[in-house]
Amino acid sequence: MILAGGRGTRLAPYTTVLPKPLVPVGGVPILETVLRQLCFHGFQEVMLAVGYLSPLIRAYFNEAPVSKRIRIGYHQEHEPLGTAGPIATVEGFDDDFLFMNGDLLTTLDYAALMRFHREHAAALTIAVADRHTQIEVGVLGINEASEVVSYTEKPTHSYSASMGIYACSPRIRKHMQAGVALDVPALVLRLIAAGEKVVGFRSECFWLDMGNPADYARAAEAFEANRAAFLKDEVTAAPAD
Repeated sequence: MILAGGRGTRLAPYTTVLPKPLVPVGGVPILETVLRQLCFHGFQEVMLAVGYLSPLIRAYFNEAPVSKRIRIGYHQEHEPLGTAGPIATVEGFDDDFLFMNGDLLTTLDYAALMRFHREHAAALTIAVADRHTQIEVGVLGINEASEVVSYTEKPTHSYSASMGIYACSPRIRKHMQAGVALDVPALVLRLIAAGEKVVGFRSECFWLDMGNPADYARAAEAFEANRAAFLKDEVTAAPAD
């Protein structure tokens, strides 16, 4: 299942006339790139959770060549159900499945993620990217007596970030209610509290969430610099002798 129903307000003005999943990167709608990647990694069927400007998404993929390589279904959201809510609403997820946002540019190996998920018998596996952010000021450690006990000049903060891509066991649906809004962070905490196994799949792949115009520009630059890394199904014909 791919979330493709948001308004993408942070990516305005591009999303004023286009749904975010159809915003092109390197001349290819970002959602089409995702679907072609899924095909390459062996996925055969996808459900798109659509909402905002959904007729445009349906019209585009009714004609797109990728629709002949992967079965595309649609779940129309009439009310927002959060980033996880659609999982409980759509029937048919009776085996392990992939769940992700539809506005990501990545080179993640989706098949490897699913193998890792099954090997660990997890309820939920989160694709994880390690991130490092340098703080541009000196950071002080101060105790309760207002005494400075440490001073670190421009430290680097490291953290593990969710890519917005998840391998799921169908048993997570037992912890959700159809038609009730639920976001992924709340679902993760609910699963942990219930004793379910939640694991992280680390990858050094390229990953970028196109959240704003600056990220969109970075995505376009990365795609143009190494198109073959994102569209491995694309074969360039050799020039004739």
